[in-house]
Amino acid sequence: MSFSRRHFLLAAAAAVIGLPATAMADEGITIAYQTSVEPSKVPQADGLYEKAIGQKLNWRKFEAGAEVIAAVASGDVQIGFLGSSPLAAAASRGLPIQTFFIAGQLGSAEALVTRNGSKIESPKDLPGKKVATPFVSTAHYSLLSALKHWQIDPRQVQVINLRPSEITAAWQRGDIDAAYVWDPALSKARESGKVLATSADVGRWGAPTFDTWIVRRDFAARHPEVLVKFVKVTLDAYADYRKDPARWDAASPQVQKIARLTGASPADVPGLLAGTVFPLAREQLSAGLLGGGTARALLDTSRFLKAQNKVDQVQASYQPFVETRYVRQASGL
Repeated sequence: MSFSRRHFLLAAAAAVIGLPATAMADEGITIAYQTSVEPSKVPQADGLYEKAIGQKLNWRKFEAGAEVIAAVASGDVQIGFLGSSPLAAAASRGLPIQTFFIAGQLGSAEALVTRNGSKIESPKDLPGKKVATPFVSTAHYSLLSALKHWQIDPRQVQVINLRPSEITAAWQRGDIDAAYVWDPALSKARESGKVLATSADVGRWGAPTFDTWIVRRDFAARHPEVLVKFVKVTLDAYADYRKDPARWDAASPQVQKIARLTGASPADVPGLLAGTVFPLAREQLSAGLLGGGTARALLDTSRFLKAQNKVDQVQASYQPFVETRYVRQASGL
């Protein structure tokens, strides 16, 4: 049983037996974040979420979506950041969660990088090679989708389950030949490797991926105002970036804050931001995203994961796992 599959089974068990959600009271609200490079890291660094919500926020860093899901399902975390693939796997297992914000439509911010000296010049050289990625992540899904596009049986490739920090260590030791991952591990790999494909490429091949913010259903039912305020702060950050992306250069305070929270090099952050689409309110609510497209994408992803034996079942519809009202209320649309 893989690391990520154990985590998802534990998460499902927690949901079934009804482990309690962490009370706000003295503990505050616990929010799971990852090292993805995106504009909301700026208000996170500045404490603007705490100011808007008026509650103590405990920000916990996680390396992969499977870990976020396990923490959300157990009640240790109320709000979490994760990619579309672990979200699809969690929803397929019926975990009590809602997607309430699309954090980014992924492009070059995630990529398959081959190590110099690995003798991988093109996709046809991948069979027999060791390729690392965090299992049941968006990067894992994109890797499997790329192999399918290239008509390579995944069983021909030694796909290894490693966290981003473990990928960096394995890369430096020369233990792996390639990795599909995100920053800061991606930038470190690119220093001594070359990009074979990005998630923008994989999206054009029919398997788009995205990052999301999710929430426990019971917490959302008790504290909808928290989510509205959370969305408002996030939308403001996205609008500030979208208004003038060139202003967010390597020396800017915004990029310095993002680099500090993610571990990415400030020089790499502008390019990583440019490699992701950060949807504003109308785009969030459009038929392509929360208005319908997100649920369809989760269905497609779940069908793919089931074919790869990563999940045991597929929901008839994923619309119950998507909620638009918090964006509507935060934006007035």
